[in-house]
Amino acid sequence: MPQPVETGRLPVPPGKSGCPINLTVELLGDRWSLIVLRDVMFGGHRHFRELLAHSVEGIASNILSARLSKLVGAGLLTRHDDPSHRQKIEYRLTEASIQLVPLMTQLGDWGSRWLPTVPELSIRAQLLARGGPDMGERFMDELRATHLEGRPQRTDGVLAELTLAYERAVAERAVSDGAVPAAPDSPVSEG
Repeated sequence: MPQPVETGRLPVPPGKSGCPINLTVELLGDRWSLIVLRDVMFGGHRHFRELLAHSVEGIASNILSARLSKLVGAGLLTRHDDPSHRQKIEYRLTEASIQLVPLMTQLGDWGSRWLPTVPELSIRAQLLARGGPDMGERFMDELRATHLEGRPQRTDGVLAELTLAYERAVAERAVSDGAVPAAPDSPVSEG
């Protein structure tokens, strides 16, 4: 049974213990919850079909549906009617999920240092980690403006910078894999 919502508390079951690490792991420690939040945060995907189509890990539609319901029920996402289409639902981050940015940054940075990751999927966490708390705060402010206030996503903000770095890393990988020839004056062709 969910806990009553107290000031600053999510409506989740009490868990096996009152330990904050245990409760966090119980809420977010399944295979997909953090991945769905990652794709909303860093991918800018806010609709079911976008989340399904752009899932690098290939989430199944029934699993995605279950995780979205779980995250909405836990107060980490909200559902909104999309004015562009009456059958479309838009998912938005809540303040509680926006506050996960430092944790996501640290998880990504740790993983990129210790696990066999690929550059294009590591670059955003590395840049956020290198940018420090200031960059993390600016990113969270952008997420608040977009998800809590409903403003359009900035084209010159932190998310745009992270997306550009990701796209460059994808292009560099394509060149190094021989899928795309490098331009003669491209830094990628040097070496």
